[in-house]
Amino acid sequence: MSKAAVPLRILCIHGYRQNGNSFREKTGALRKLLKKQVELVYISAPHQVPAIQNETNQEPEKSARSGEEDQRGWWFSDVQARSFNAKQECESSLGLEESVEAVKTAVKDLGPFDGILGFSQGAALVAMLCALQEQKLQPDFNFRFAILVAGFRSACSQHQRFYKGPVITIPSLHVFGQDDRVIPEEMSRDLLPAFDGAQILFHPGGHFVPAASSHRQTYQDFLKTFQ
Repeated sequence: MSKAAVPLRILCIHGYRQNGNSFREKTGALRKLLKKQVELVYISAPHQVPAIQNETNQEPEKSARSGEEDQRGWWFSDVQARSFNAKQECESSLGLEESVEAVKTAVKDLGPFDGILGFSQGAALVAMLCALQEQKLQPDFNFRFAILVAGFRSACSQHQRFYKGPVITIPSLHVFGQDDRVIPEEMSRDLLPAFDGAQILFHPGGHFVPAASSHRQTYQDFLKTFQ
C-alpha cells in the first residue's frame, strides 16, 4: 500500500450498569488487539442506574471496579423500579429516546465514525440504531458497519417496530459466547435474522468482549473491508 491505513473510528456503546470509562477498561485487550486498525471512542448512557445489589440477572456479572458508583443504562424495562432485565417483557420502556439523542450528539460532537460497537444492552441499542439508519429515520447516522457483542432483541412491545422494518443491510459482526449466562447464546442468535448477511464470531466464554489472539483474524477480516 502506498499510504498507511487510517484507523477506523468506532463509537463504543457500553452495557447496563457500566459507563464509558469502565467499558474502556474492560475492552483494553480489544484495543490492544486492534490498535493498528481502529480507534475506539467511548460514551456513557444518559441514565443513572440505582445501585441495587439484589437485582436478578445483573449485568455485568461482576460489577466494574472502576466507576461502579456511576452505573448507567440506555433504557429501563421496569419503568417504576428504573431497572432493566433483558428477559423482562414489558409494554413500554423508559429512556430510549434520550439515549438515541445522546448517540446523535456524540456523532455530531465526536464523529465522524466509521462503525459502531455495542455490548449487551449496548448491542441491543446498536441494533435499534442500525434499524433507524436503515429506515432513514435518523439522517445523522451513517455507520458503515456494526459489531454487536452479546446482543439481543428487546422484549419490550414498544421496541418491536425496530425488527419489523426492512432487513438491516449494514454489514454486521455478531459476537457471542457459548457460556454466557446473562445473555444466553439463543438470545443473540434470535437477533441475527434482523441483519442481512450477518457474520458471527462464536467463542467458548461468557459475558464479555472476547479479544484473544485466536479472535484477531475474525475481527481483522471483517474490518479490512472498510479500510
